Amino acid sequence: MQAIAPKTKPFGKEAFQSQKGTDIRWLGNAGALINSRGTTVMIDPVLSGFDMPLLIDMPITEEDVPYVDAVLLTHCDNDHYSRATCKKLAEKVKEFHAPHYVAGLLKEELGIDGIGHDIKETFQAGNMVITLTPADHAWQNESPKHHTRDFKMEDFCGFWLDTPDGSIWAPGDSRLMEEQLHMPAADAMLFDISDSRWHIGLEGVWKMAAAYPDTPLILWHWGSVDAPEWKEFNGSPEVIKSLAVNPERIAVLAPGESFQLKKLDDRINR
Repeated sequence: MQAIAPKTKPFGKEAFQSQKGTDIRWLGNAGALINSRGTTVMIDPVLSGFDMPLLIDMPITEEDVPYVDAVLLTHCDNDHYSRATCKKLAEKVKEFHAPHYVAGLLKEELGIDGIGHDIKETFQAGNMVITLTPADHAWQNESPKHHTRDFKMEDFCGFWLDTPDGSIWAPGDSRLMEEQLHMPAADAMLFDISDSRWHIGLEGVWKMAAAYPDTPLILWHWGSVDAPEWKEFNGSPEVIKSLAVNPERIAVLAPGESFQLKKLDDRINR
């Protein structure tokens, strides 16, 4: 049986207002909204237009989003890059950021002037300093149907965000890479729990959790898509808790639920 996310906690314009501190809201599957003292960033928002049945309700619609400083896109798979969502949000978003290939798609397909970046390049969005981190997810090269070009490592990324209240790492969809085990310890991680061979996999979950034993793990890429036969969407929080060091730091959020970011030293020493 599929693990299903807790019941959605809808939110509205209040989640985008100036505030004290930094919070993270899971948008379902592999999307997030981050509000850091009024600077707002969305990672891979898919609020509409997905072509598979869902197990959840979206916590917000594009129409209810007032303004976003930056949308960050990790890659071109349609469970991360929603053309419908990007098009609806275009006039409300100050900047779209992505690997060069995805930024090119934004321009070609939607007429959006996205900003393309190299892996490990750093840029600023409001009070956040954001760096693209490497990812290994070029599954299309093995699929005759989807091998429309030779996909390259630099077409896929994760994002590291430094905020005034701590660091957040979204490694993105990726097979486990050795260098991903030697990053600084983030203050929170958006943690893919998919057992697909082009994702981290359960062995990768164990290794990554062990490499950063105190970092809070916000589970994503699970519980949202009604596809029992697809490993990509069928991670189980209970399985992850049985594998991870210090399972008490695992955050199983409902779509729309807020997680308050705190520096790791503050969490450990509280």
